[in-house]
Amino acid sequence: MRHVQRPQVPQQPPRHDQGYNPNFTQAQASGYDSGYNTGQVYGPQGRGGDGGGHGTVPPQYSPRSGGPGGGAPVDWRKRIKVGSIVLVVGVLAWGIGTYAWASSQMRNEVDLSKVIERPEEGDCTTYLIVGSDSREGMSAEEKKKLHTGSAEGKRTDSMMILAACSSGNTMISLPRDSWVTIPSFVGSESGKQFGPRGGSKLNAAYAMDGPELLVRTVEYNTGLRIDHYAEIGFAGFANIVDALGGVEMNIEKGFKDKKSGADFQAGQQTLNGEQALAFVRTRYAFAQSDLQRTKNQQKFLSALANQAATPGTILNPFTLYPTLGAGLDTLIVDKDMSLYDLGKMFFAMKGVNSGDGRSMNMPIAGGAPQGSLKWDMPKVKELVRQIQNDEKVTVTSDR
Repeated sequence: MRHVQRPQVPQQPPRHDQGYNPNFTQAQASGYDSGYNTGQVYGPQGRGGDGGGHGTVPPQYSPRSGGPGGGAPVDWRKRIKVGSIVLVVGVLAWGIGTYAWASSQMRNEVDLSKVIERPEEGDCTTYLIVGSDSREGMSAEEKKKLHTGSAEGKRTDSMMILAACSSGNTMISLPRDSWVTIPSFVGSESGKQFGPRGGSKLNAAYAMDGPELLVRTVEYNTGLRIDHYAEIGFAGFANIVDALGGVEMNIEKGFKDKKSGADFQAGQQTLNGEQALAFVRTRYAFAQSDLQRTKNQQKFLSALANQAATPGTILNPFTLYPTLGAGLDTLIVDKDMSLYDLGKMFFAMKGVNSGDGRSMNMPIAGGAPQGSLKWDMPKVKELVRQIQNDEKVTVTSDR
C-alpha cells in the first residue's frame, strides 16, 4: 500500500491574545490529534467518538452512590419506610384472614332471644360458661382414654358465671347440685308448655331443654342477666389443652380417683389434655365433692386462660391455629357472641388468675334434699346487686 503523507501545516506561533499555554505541544501546533489528549477518548464510533471531535466522558466513581456512574444515592430511609408499610399490610392481612377463618369455625347455636322474663341489663358483661359431658365426635378409644364413659346425650358437668366488670372480674361457680326452681318454659322441640318445678337440681334444667332453659333458670334464681353463653364438651376441652402443649398447674395436695382417672402428686406440673380433664371432673376424691371440684375447675380455667391469652400463643401461628382449630368447632356459643367477645371472656378469666378479681362458689347456706346444696339467698342478692352496679365484690362464700 502506498504511504500517504499528511500535508504539513505550518507551525503557528501562539497569538498574543491567547497568552502563554504551558500545555501547548508541538503536536497540537501541527494539528495532529493522537486521541490521548486530556478529555479525549475513543467513542462508540471509533477514535474521536461521534466523528465530530468530541469523545464520551468516562464514568466517574461516586462516593455517595457506592459505585460508578455518579447515579442518585440510595435513600435507605425510604426503603425502610416502604418495607415497614409492606410488613404492616402483611400482618393486617394475616390478622384479618385469621379472624375471618376463626369466626367461621364458631358454632353460634344458642338463641338467647328465646329466653323469656329476663332481668334488666347491668353494668358488667356476664358470661355463663358450661362444661358438658358431651362425647360428640369421640371414638370408643378416646372415650376409654379420657374415662368419659359412653352415656348418650349430654349433661352439664360444670357451670360458672364470669362477670367482667371495670371494678374487677368475678368468677362464680354454680354447683350442679344446687337446689333451685326451674321456671315455666315452652319446650324448644315439642312446643309444649311446662309449669315451674320447685325443688330441682340445677343441672336438671339443661337435661330437660338445653342451654336456653339453663340460662332462664340461672337468671330466674339469681336475678342476674346473662349476656353470653359458652359451652364446651369433653373432647374439645382436652384437645385445646394438648394444642397449647399442656397447662402448668400447682396442685397443692395430691389425689386419686379411679372414675375420672385422676392420679396426681402435689407440686408444680404440666397437665396434658387427659390429665386436665381428670383434674376438673374429679369429685369422689373429696369430702365436699361438688364444692371442691368447682374450686379445681376455676383454678384450672384461670390457668388455661392465662396461658392461652398471651402474645406467645396469639402471635405464633404454629400455636394459634392448632388451638383455635381444636376448640372452636366444639365450642357452642350464643348467636350474638363474636370472636372478639370470646377473646374478652378469656382475658377476663386471665384477669381473675392474675389477681385482677376473684373466684368463689355461690354462697351456700347448707344442705338440702337429695344431697343438694341450698344457696344463701341474702348473700346471693347482695352479690348480684354489686355485679349489676359494677361495684367491687365484697360478698364471700364460706365453702
